[in-house]
Amino acid sequence: MTAITFNLNAIVKLTDEQFYQLCRENPDVKFERNNKGELTVMPPTGGETGKYNVEIASDFVIWNRQTKLGVCFDSSTCFKLPNGANRSPDVAWIKQDRWDALTPKEKAKFPPIAPDFVLELMSPSDDLAETQAKMREYMDNQVKLGWLINPPAKQVEIYCQGKPVEILDAPTQLSGEDILPGFILDLAIIWN
Repeated sequence: MTAITFNLNAIVKLTDEQFYQLCRENPDVKFERNNKGELTVMPPTGGETGKYNVEIASDFVIWNRQTKLGVCFDSSTCFKLPNGANRSPDVAWIKQDRWDALTPKEKAKFPPIAPDFVLELMSPSDDLAETQAKMREYMDNQVKLGWLINPPAKQVEIYCQGKPVEILDAPTQLSGEDILPGFILDLAIIWN
């Protein structure tokens, strides 16, 4: 299965509330929306990708519980980015003070905030060029650090504000640098 993008703008331009309701009325469908208002239906992941996702997310949750520096989010969370897009990274993290600045209503729906960190894990249904464009969009919307993990190529692309993209071949671990202090992701679970 591949992601399908369609444009309803000639018929209806969904407001944020209408997009939220569309997602709530169709809980078995994962939608994203780009800054032009085009909708993308994201296919479910397969077993291997789901396994990797939960392992990676678990490492973030454990680190975050120990450091108490912010809030972790899974791939079901949809964020309203400053450019108007609604995106759901596979893993996201926001510093506690930035999260606390949101109202309870903003936290309950699609939070209108760009995460400090995002991770996208390529699955067989993902298109590399589209996922790279999504990573650039995150950076353009003030995400500070992003990792694009590509298991088939055994590569990781590191996106960081103000720096060129760094491509690593089969790294054994990734460091959260100063964005995720003390966080180390062991990539053996993905390459093995």
